[in-house]
Amino acid sequence: MKVVAVSDLHLDPVCLEALLLAAEGADLVLNAGDLARRHEGLGAYAAGLAPLEGRLVSVPGNNETLGAARAALPGTVLHGEAVEVAGLVVAGLGGGVPPLQGAPFPSWDLSEEEAETLLAPLEGADILLTHSPPLGVGDRLSGRSAGSSAIRGAVQRMAPSLHLFGHVHSSWGARGRIGETLCANLGPVPVLFEVP
Repeated sequence: MKVVAVSDLHLDPVCLEALLLAAEGADLVLNAGDLARRHEGLGAYAAGLAPLEGRLVSVPGNNETLGAARAALPGTVLHGEAVEVAGLVVAGLGGGVPPLQGAPFPSWDLSEEEAETLLAPLEGADILLTHSPPLGVGDRLSGRSAGSSAIRGAVQRMAPSLHLFGHVHSSWGARGRIGETLCANLGPVPVLFEVP
């Protein structure tokens, strides 16, 4: 199965066009959040994703709330829940985890405890889609690890084939493994994964 995934498009029209082009041959399209910029522009930008209805699964980033994402985005928006699409189970969690310290805008964040509570019931997923990275993989920000211990714990417990995320721009493209799970910080350039 062909899965195309992105994160952190931040209203960029070139990135949106690239996603639509890459998605033409995909069975499933995953958006790890932050389509908007500083909680603005989501509605008009998300309208461009209409051709992906039925194949698009998203989580909200820290630049849009769950309510805003569910109101604007076509397809399914996950937050502490899972969905089966094209034979794959995708579990998701949005928001910035842990809270973004010193953000120059209102960031939609979750504490580690809130994230752990929302992730606890999830199991048996093929793909875990989160906005934030797990602690220690694809999470380097200004020389330090900025990922989530709750998300890392969920990856270890669930052992999905893929854990896909964004949020930490300085680590876009970074990959690593937690056990058998391939973890990837996506960024705004569409990435293709073949999932058996």
